[in-house]
Amino acid sequence: MTTVSSATSTSSTASASSSGTLQLGTTDFLQLLMTQLTNQNPLDPTDPTEFTSQLATYSSLEQQISMNDTLTTMSDNMSSLLTQVQLLASASE
Repeated sequence: MTTVSSATSTSSTASASSSGTLQLGTTDFLQLLMTQLTNQNPLDPTDPTEFTSQLATYSSLEQQISMNDTLTTMSDNMSSLLTQVQLLASASE
């Protein structure tokens, strides 16, 4: 019987938020996916529909991260604009 090494490394890129939940990034997701593919049984490979589902999940994750970055940028821009409008309003009074 072969020995399977651990799928995690000593230096993890996962971060814990203040609420204590563990957040995984895209790198972690890809590492888990590649470890799964590397260690699968060649006589009983992963179901293609399951693999496709995992890839779709990864794609969805990338889109959500991109949307989050865009919304954060928009929020920062709106806050800056609001501050400028308030300064102009107070200067005209």
